[in-house]
Amino acid sequence: MSYFDAASSAPLHPVARQALLASLDEGWADPSRLYREGRRARMLLDAAREAAAEGVGCRPDELSFTSSGTQAVHTGISGALAGRRRIGRHLIVSAVEHSSVLHSAELFDVTEVPVGRTGAVSPQAYVDALRPDTALACLQSANHEVGTVQPVGEVAEVCREAGVPLLVDAAQSLGWGPVEGPWSLLTGSAHKWGGPSGVGLLAVRKGVRFSPQGPADERESGRAAGFENLPAIVAAAASLRAVRAEAAQEAVRLRELTERIRARVPQLVADVEVVGDPERRLPGIVTFSCLYVDGETLLHELDREGFSVSSGSSCTSSTLTPSHVLKAMGVLSEGNVRVSLPFGAVSEEVDRFLEVLPGAVARVREKLGAPTPAVVVGEDALVVDALGKRCPIPVIELAKVIGDVPVGGTVRVLSDDETARLDIPAWCEMREQEYVGEEPADQGSAYVVRRVS
Repeated sequence: MSYFDAASSAPLHPVARQALLASLDEGWADPSRLYREGRRARMLLDAAREAAAEGVGCRPDELSFTSSGTQAVHTGISGALAGRRRIGRHLIVSAVEHSSVLHSAELFDVTEVPVGRTGAVSPQAYVDALRPDTALACLQSANHEVGTVQPVGEVAEVCREAGVPLLVDAAQSLGWGPVEGPWSLLTGSAHKWGGPSGVGLLAVRKGVRFSPQGPADERESGRAAGFENLPAIVAAAASLRAVRAEAAQEAVRLRELTERIRARVPQLVADVEVVGDPERRLPGIVTFSCLYVDGETLLHELDREGFSVSSGSSCTSSTLTPSHVLKAMGVLSEGNVRVSLPFGAVSEEVDRFLEVLPGAVARVREKLGAPTPAVVVGEDALVVDALGKRCPIPVIELAKVIGDVPVGGTVRVLSDDETARLDIPAWCEMREQEYVGEEPADQGSAYVVRRVS
């Protein structure tokens, strides 16, 4: 089985395993106690904090260990906004942040900064979003779905000039290197770089106003209540140091492999859009979307072929809504596949993936069949009734009938699937047809497409 979903959770690094097992024997006592076992545990905790702080690029007394990356984000946002409550409750986030950031933002007055088709923000957009009552800004270091690296350094400078702290979610990038720029708060998650799950990092720079929320607790500067999971913390810090030592060489190797996927997939599979920035991106992530493909079915096909991949497609979500990242980018969401290679992934595995992918996509397209659309024809217009049918069926039916209207004629696709709002415009851009817009309908919406060629 080839595991290609490291962006979700990386396999446990051998160094993490060794450190975890060793510290189970040495780090079981309460590090706040003064007897021998407690002092030994305190030494392990202090050493882990120093190692992790070195990897983050902060002082050890600025870093706290939390129970997860999500908890670090929630604590960081709530604490920073509480510390600056006299300024206001306005929060700036990018539209492609991790859900942990977006869920926290729902509790405040929030402005979402848009992104372009590559998934990157513009620093000027953060300037435009700043207000007198802005208490905090958030920006991920790199996107978890498409790998695009954000201009964190430039945005951090913008925020510093405005006197607004910037929180950086560095979960995806921290294993590759420290985050540059004058950020104020930073979060990370150990299982993203090969450490054990259940360990997060929260760094708060000295001078940043911060007020931890919730019941008071004496541990981790009051920022993470409860007894520290010392063996997991030691393993997390050890694995961060280990992957950093390998990062430069591994980045070159994985970047070559993902470049191979980016180049070959459009050659091997028709009607594919490779998404994300082609240059400013993490080494191991490549994402593409396939027209006329159900994402969940494609993932099952690839699983049967021995590949573990993930997707931002609406079809793989319990909410049945498009990925907020792909939606914000305005790219195709149907048939989405994210390949995220772990450290140590080999060329032969990538070549075998490229061998089986065309057949997997073809089987999914064949399974979807060629449904007969309910069509009403006018003089120079055509109406496709796709109500009650989930994407990619509305897009498939649009593709089948676009040639039935003359150049300049229109097709109105009736659909009540929210994904159509994203995928029909994306199809038009890929197939060089004109997307006229969305119109209200008795049920769902009517998506109007004009034939250009």
